[in-house]
Amino acid sequence: MIQQPGTSGLVLNEALLWDKSRDGRCAISLPKQDVDRATLDDSLTGDIPDLPQLSELDVVRHYTRLSQWNFGVDTGMYPLGSCTMKYNPKTNEVQAARKGFAEAHPLAGDEFSQGSLKLMYNLERYLAELTGFEAVTLQPAAGAHGELTGMLMMHAYFAKKGKQRSKIIIPDTAHGTNPASAALCGFEPINVKSGPDGILDPETIAAVMDEDTAGIMVTNPNTLGLFESNIKKIADIVHSKGGLVYGDGANMNAIMGIVKPGEIGIDVLHLNLHKTFSTPHGGGGPGSGPVAVGKRLEPFLPVPRVVKELDSYKFITDCPETIGKIHTFYGHFGIMVRAYAYILSMGAKGLLDTSRLAVLSANYIKESLKGTLNLPYDRPCMHECVFNDEIQQKNHITTVDMAKRLLDYGFHPPTIYFPLVVHGAFMVEPTESESKEDIDQFIDAVKAIAKEAKEDPEKLRKAPFRTKVTRLDEVTAARKPCLKG
Repeated sequence: MIQQPGTSGLVLNEALLWDKSRDGRCAISLPKQDVDRATLDDSLTGDIPDLPQLSELDVVRHYTRLSQWNFGVDTGMYPLGSCTMKYNPKTNEVQAARKGFAEAHPLAGDEFSQGSLKLMYNLERYLAELTGFEAVTLQPAAGAHGELTGMLMMHAYFAKKGKQRSKIIIPDTAHGTNPASAALCGFEPINVKSGPDGILDPETIAAVMDEDTAGIMVTNPNTLGLFESNIKKIADIVHSKGGLVYGDGANMNAIMGIVKPGEIGIDVLHLNLHKTFSTPHGGGGPGSGPVAVGKRLEPFLPVPRVVKELDSYKFITDCPETIGKIHTFYGHFGIMVRAYAYILSMGAKGLLDTSRLAVLSANYIKESLKGTLNLPYDRPCMHECVFNDEIQQKNHITTVDMAKRLLDYGFHPPTIYFPLVVHGAFMVEPTESESKEDIDQFIDAVKAIAKEAKEDPEKLRKAPFRTKVTRLDEVTAARKPCLKG
């Protein structure tokens, strides 16, 4: 068996800073005062803040130990299905940290922001070319924000036509944020089931699409990792009733350079720069969810918009049908710089190879683990593959048991129990970033765990053993949550 990255190495405990605090300790040396000391009135200061007193060594060890508890894509394989946790090349960070970009001020005005405006303009054009649309906005702060922006534009489109529609079709293989975004814009989500092969049946859509329905939100490839091969027929059905097709482009990493959604019937599409274009992912920090649209929705794009006139660039706001501003200033500029750097460094062929390798890696895992784990949809997948725990349930082992045991082998678990259409789902997305050697380690680990499920199921139900925190009482946590801050 290939050596696994998991180990029982040194894992250090760490107390709260206030527990480590000792009177008189100080981690910094303040410069000598060059002004006279003055006492402030107590009414101006209030209570003295309870700040810990620590030495420099206390501070350094505290944050170093905390960092060693973290697991991220720089640590190891992060096979979260539907999340595309690819590696972020460090050159992206170098470019974003360049003084001209990092210190650009959003109030400097067009004249002093030509480099930044040019970058945003070019990024919009690159994304439009990759997706097959007429125009793009970079304002949305994340994928879900992009969804909301797209749905607001659809709402404005029908308002202009003089008859607002009230419903939106949401397949069971859509991302979970889709119905929420639709509902926030006043639409009633109408759920439809996918067909027996995991993709949408055009007849199912035809049965629910009427003139009171604004359209459909389609995740393609869908959350089963399958390409919606009937998408053009579905788009024709929706368009024939005057509706619009919203494309959830979160899984664009599987089809970039291969399929242009704007050319197969999609009217509006959001992208997740952290998924497809290798910008930082998660953690509550800045994100970016650009939205691409065709001609009929272009007038409703948020303002300001970046335009090019002769050899200069500027913002415009004179767009009478716009849905308005949906983000402070123009969006998260630092994330845009990273995505722009990624696109330029990869080039057209590199972006195409990205999708090809992502699909190859997922299918390699699917074929390698078929029979070890149950495969509900045994057909070629796109960027991710979905298994479940049907085989292991014979020994009363569940998906969560296997996921926790993976921690002992040094792997972050994949997405579990999603999508909901697969009971006990075990959803793996390797991305194109992982080498065959790393993927083989993961495959071997899953096979070893499946063997343990047969030979020592009781042990598996108690895993993990080597982590900072071992098996938690999840039932009590769910029934009696501790909500104290």
